[in-house]
Amino acid sequence: MFLKPFTISEDLFVSDIVRLDYRTARVFSKHGIDFCCGGKWAIGTVCELKGLNFSEIRDELDRSVKTVQLSNSLRFDDWSMDFLIDYIINIHHRYLHDEMPGIKEQLDHFTEGHSDKFLYLKDLRDHFNYLCEELEPHMLQEEEILFPYIRQIAHAYRSKEAYAGLLVRTLRKPVKSVMEHEHDMVLTVLQQMRKLTHQYQAPENSCISHRVTFSLLKELDNDLIQHLYLENQVLFPKAINMEKELLTDK
Repeated sequence: MFLKPFTISEDLFVSDIVRLDYRTARVFSKHGIDFCCGGKWAIGTVCELKGLNFSEIRDELDRSVKTVQLSNSLRFDDWSMDFLIDYIINIHHRYLHDEMPGIKEQLDHFTEGHSDKFLYLKDLRDHFNYLCEELEPHMLQEEEILFPYIRQIAHAYRSKEAYAGLLVRTLRKPVKSVMEHEHDMVLTVLQQMRKLTHQYQAPENSCISHRVTFSLLKELDNDLIQHLYLENQVLFPKAINMEKELLTDK
């Protein structure tokens, strides 16, 4: 699904709006508007029939298609540990908290109606549900235990405090094991989901729900890959190196 700027007018069909940008499906789902097989109605007419304010719905749709492009020149490794942790929590953790329930709902709905035709959908749903079940406690552990610990050792490292080595010995958390175990699990599940969906490519002539479901999963996949990169390649290696230096300083 190509994401190109477009103007939402009252005479645009709901299905055509979603075909132009899959992210609008979130808005339609929120308001109980069918965007697939029953989406052959103009958005203005649908709003009138449902008693919805078209201007408000259009504003929601406009917000849903806004794209924030990050520059490839961003030097994440130059960011302070505190800022990087705040970024991971407020961008990537928040994305998962906000979007996973909606993706689950869309995948469940699509699987229920199409699993007889696409036999792999139940496996796909199982993998996605497992991913959700594992990510929630993992993010909680990071936010409540691991990240506060990393903030403490970063502060001790910067301040060159006399008790810094003792602090690390006393508070040491399994930074390396989190990086290796939890994140390997995420990558394994993503690889299984990519294989089942042929890299999230919906079959030719597939319905809009099929394309929306796969587009949402691909968006999740892309976000998780950047999320894991920031933790595995930037944050955790820095924290591990600080631990080593603080433990060897006398």
